[in-house]
Amino acid sequence: MTAVQAPDDAPPTSMDNKQILQAMSGLMAGMFVAILAGTVVSNALPTIIADLGASQSSYTWVVTAELLAMTATVPLWGKLSDLFNKKLLLQLSLFMFVIGSLLAGFSHDTTLLIFSRVVQGIGAGGLTALAQVVMAAVIPPRELGKYSGIFGAVFAVGTVAGPLIGGVLVDTDWLGWRWCFFIGVPFALLAIFLLQRTLKLPTVKRQVKIDWLGAFLIVAGVCALLIWVSLAGNQFDWASWQTAALVIGGVLLLALAVLVEARTDEPVIPLDIFKNRTVTLTTVASLLVGVAMFGGTVFLSQYFQVSLGKSPTIAGLMSLPMILGLLVSSTVAGQLISRTGKWKSYLVAGAVIMTAGLALLSLIDADTHFGLLSVYMAVLGVGVGMLMQNLVLAAQNDVPAAELGAATSVLSFFRSMGGTIGTSVLGAILANRVASEMTKGLEKAGGAGAAGGGSGGDAHSVPDISTLPAPMREIVQHAYGVATADLFLVATPFALLALVAVVFIKEKPLKTTSGMERLAEEAAEAAAAPTDKGPAAPVA
Repeated sequence: MTAVQAPDDAPPTSMDNKQILQAMSGLMAGMFVAILAGTVVSNALPTIIADLGASQSSYTWVVTAELLAMTATVPLWGKLSDLFNKKLLLQLSLFMFVIGSLLAGFSHDTTLLIFSRVVQGIGAGGLTALAQVVMAAVIPPRELGKYSGIFGAVFAVGTVAGPLIGGVLVDTDWLGWRWCFFIGVPFALLAIFLLQRTLKLPTVKRQVKIDWLGAFLIVAGVCALLIWVSLAGNQFDWASWQTAALVIGGVLLLALAVLVEARTDEPVIPLDIFKNRTVTLTTVASLLVGVAMFGGTVFLSQYFQVSLGKSPTIAGLMSLPMILGLLVSSTVAGQLISRTGKWKSYLVAGAVIMTAGLALLSLIDADTHFGLLSVYMAVLGVGVGMLMQNLVLAAQNDVPAAELGAATSVLSFFRSMGGTIGTSVLGAILANRVASEMTKGLEKAGGAGAAGGGSGGDAHSVPDISTLPAPMREIVQHAYGVATADLFLVATPFALLALVAVVFIKEKPLKTTSGMERLAEEAAEAAAAPTDKGPAAPVA
């Protein structure tokens, strides 16, 4: 095994509050860009898809493409961080985001748009894999709560500002939806500059072989299953030879991936890490939270605009209750955890509240009052704010410093995997339920609503509500209201299973040393340990 060496000019293993805040500035700017990439487009997607004349399946893939690329590349970015400087990798991921944003802004069909979202997803994968690894390297677990509030604020600002900015851009004739992609470019360039100026980490290298075969099998298996859930019931029947081929092929590829990962010296997803009970349970919970949270809420903006008939700008404002709930709960919980050192009760409470929020949202329809809808969304936001970041904290606290990157990447991978699967599955459910409800509505109306309906005649297309006649508009709004409620009903059991996983996590005291300090201690212990040539010499 190659000895780990740090350069002579490596920064100290401990940092004071001012140094940490300076180092986090570029990282927070990068995270803001990644959040903005998804949120600024959310309210614009119905307009984009309608403008490009695409289908509901395309709507799903524009979202899923970024999630899939991010999911597939998170472990690879984590592995590359063992070979190269983490700051350089963060800057590279931001550069990938810039390229993807420019391609998306100049797209004239959904094919290029989906490809550009893949490029953006690769960049987001780097940020997802490395941001929390860097945080754990410079901040002790006991102190992470203080800074998680800051990151919660960045998350809230990006999530709130994104839809509002996207809505204003879409509603402004001389700008349009293309600027939803261009707007993130200057922020990404600013993040690259700030990282260069403020983030100083030692380059720790070791001989690593990237498991490209395992990575290919994982990506191929996941893609096969995602293609199935996205196209089944639309392009082909659920019970068909295409279903059999994609499902069997996907399962076999993933089974081969497990075999490869178990035998290789440097797996993309190290299976040994699951021997740690905390890592296993937090991974399961992260996967389920990804399915429930991302899969359910990604279609909320479409519900606001199509079912409730709101403009993109108003739709952005309507998401404020959920974001404010998330901001308040994450900040307060983080401060209390840092003060008391106790964290499990917040995980359990967050899982319970998130489950309740999803169950309440399953009651919505096209006539739900915004006041009631706001309460439901706020409940969901409070639960998610208490749960998501603290799952990572629990895992990072219970692994050796040398495994911080692996543990963090595994959690990020499975959370993204859950979000990708949830978005695809629930998107397919939405498309089919909308088609079913619109067919029922047209039959009840005796076909009268279809007269002059134009875009509303195709149940699988995303309609432009403003162009529909009143009878057809009511049918479409009712269909999307019922279908969106069904998504939250399907997501609720996944949140309940996440609660079960969280309950069985064993609470352990939070460590008071940072990842860099722990790594230095572990390296010193390894150097002092006896070798095969005999016992270590006594220390004078």
